[in-house]
Amino acid sequence: MTLPTRLSVSLVLATLWLSVTPGVGGAANPEATQSETVLKTLEDAFVAVADRVTPSVVNVSVKPKRGAAEGESPEQGERFREFFGEEFFERFFRRRPPREDARSTGSGVIVDPRGYILTNNHVVENAGSVEVRLSDDRKFPGTIVGRDPKTDLAVLKIEAPADSLPVATLGDSDKLRAGQWAIAIGNPFGLDRTVTIGHISATGRTHVGVATYEAFIQTDASINPGNSGGPLLNIQGRVIGINTAIVSSGQGIGFSIPINMAREIMTQLISKGRVVRGWLGIVIQELTPELAEGFGVKKDSGVLVADVMKDGPAEAAGLKPGDVIVEFDGVPIKDVTDLQKRVASVEPGLATPLVVIRDKASTSLRVKLGEQPGEEAVASGEPKEETLGLTVEPLTPEASRRFKLSARSGVLVTDVASGSSGDQAGIRAGDAILEVNRQPVPDVETFRRIIGAVKPGDAVPVYLQRGGGRNEYVVLSIPDAKR
Repeated sequence: MTLPTRLSVSLVLATLWLSVTPGVGGAANPEATQSETVLKTLEDAFVAVADRVTPSVVNVSVKPKRGAAEGESPEQGERFREFFGEEFFERFFRRRPPREDARSTGSGVIVDPRGYILTNNHVVENAGSVEVRLSDDRKFPGTIVGRDPKTDLAVLKIEAPADSLPVATLGDSDKLRAGQWAIAIGNPFGLDRTVTIGHISATGRTHVGVATYEAFIQTDASINPGNSGGPLLNIQGRVIGINTAIVSSGQGIGFSIPINMAREIMTQLISKGRVVRGWLGIVIQELTPELAEGFGVKKDSGVLVADVMKDGPAEAAGLKPGDVIVEFDGVPIKDVTDLQKRVASVEPGLATPLVVIRDKASTSLRVKLGEQPGEEAVASGEPKEETLGLTVEPLTPEASRRFKLSARSGVLVTDVASGSSGDQAGIRAGDAILEVNRQPVPDVETFRRIIGAVKPGDAVPVYLQRGGGRNEYVVLSIPDAKR
């Protein structure tokens, strides 16, 4: 039980003790009566939220595509291993041929009377078919309007009679503060519309490792497998987050996607079927205190530009390797995650100011952002890792332990040919490749697809983890076949 929960329980027990102890509480103690009234008011508030919002929470049942793994998101499943634990991972995520009747379940919440439903990408990403069941037991086929793996969000749609759907009200996640009440509703382990109560433990959590763009709400309201995609609510019954993951090794540590982020993603998925994000075209890495001192930055906040992509927006704006970005669009930059989120939120084509430290002096620039490359490209021809001089294999738990890696998802480099592009980029055997060209690499197939989509002669950023858990970017040049 977390500290806020223990304090709340202690307060309730102490108040009840006052109300029943002779000579202390009861009718002879007006303060006890007042405490009972306060507790009853709070209890009524929780009940009212549950009564009002539960009808809008749906059960999402997914039948996987033939050939896909049974359970919630096998590709992204590895990234959830540490959150749901080994036992749950084996039960829900382990790759195996699905039975004809195999289904996995998650949660969702109706947020628009036209039938739009918010849920998690990892609930539906391998869906062959989707069935949505409402609290009144009505069932509808669900259509996937769009998915965004980088935030782990998805939008479904059901066709129902006009004005027949219960709709949840969206709140404002930017106003949340640690300590406020939090109420989660979902379908953990198939237990329909379970209500749990806790607090907001923290906001703006990053480096959780579930999604590319993270600013999670942390809560101690109980969340379990099957809660994924369900709403997190405030005491007014407004949706403030979409429940996504838990840390299985700790009690009362769950994460929800802020509803303001979810609302923006949902709007784009409904209107465009995809999410359009701003793009700088640079390779970046965290600025350590040692690097900050070397580059003449007074504080260890900011982001180091490791490389600038040819013909990209950053090159056109005059950015150079070695620049330290300390401000973007008038806002100070804290770290890599902060810059990624801010750049992604800007509409492509807009000229945006930024400030860099170059040669220990401040320099102001303006960059016209491009559109972040999509993930729709499919590799053609033979796998290219051989031409890169790289031999890769799946990153297993045993390999992670052997090479002292903390990464749960990626591909392991087992050999690098001398003098090859991989060797020139500084990639070494024992490295884990986590991302290529800003796209997560959960398996060898994805690695080949992303590499196969890169044009010969281009250079792409590769995000590595090395022994001891040290992460860094390198730039990998794709050999030009004409040379």
